[in-house]
Amino acid sequence: MSARTTTAATGGSETTGVSRTRLDRIHRTGSVVIGLGLWVFAVLGFGERLGFFSTTGAPVLGLSSNGLLSVVSVVFGAVLVVAGVRGGRMASTIETVVGALFLLSGLANVLVLDSDLNLLVFRMPNVIFSLVVGGLLLCVGAYGRFTGRLPADNPYNVERGRSPEDAEGGEFARIGGNDLDNSTSDQVAAAELAAAERAVAEHRAGPGLVAAVRRLDGIRRPEDRIHAWAERNR
Repeated sequence: MSARTTTAATGGSETTGVSRTRLDRIHRTGSVVIGLGLWVFAVLGFGERLGFFSTTGAPVLGLSSNGLLSVVSVVFGAVLVVAGVRGGRMASTIETVVGALFLLSGLANVLVLDSDLNLLVFRMPNVIFSLVVGGLLLCVGAYGRFTGRLPADNPYNVERGRSPEDAEGGEFARIGGNDLDNSTSDQVAAAELAAAERAVAEHRAGPGLVAAVRRLDGIRRPEDRIHAWAERNR
């Protein structure tokens, strides 16, 4: 297969490397930014010299807070910042877990508003804030991790039991049995076809590549599609 075809199939760039870097950046940035935001809230709360178990609370950035809530904010902020510094994979996991905890906190504290069990002196703005931040953390942490189409070398392919080789055509090479002999040319064609179809699905392919993939629409068997793709480039 020619280098030109490989480049066209990947949209003219190292798509998988860019995808991994982009995911890593999004997860790490989201974790650090939200963690720092929690720290700001905590520091302002400490500056008000709030009682640790105050049941009345005091306004901080439009939210109600006491010493305990400030400490909790410092702890969760530290967890998010450290996760963001350590790497995208850890940041994604921590964001998902902390996001779920924030959502549960918002829902649970609705039930104890204006009661003696409201140790974090939540008010309705706190509940809304907790739900919004929890949802945001879940969205950022899940981005690129639980979607239906993962980039070829997305690190979460392994978590889903799918190796980068599978994503690049290894699955095609096994489907055909005897019809697909796992030769080097077939494996290369399978990888190129997978990349081309992915580029078309993500609207990154040029007109020529789109037309080439569309010409295979009438071929149903994966091994036949791969053979037809290989013949096209000979």
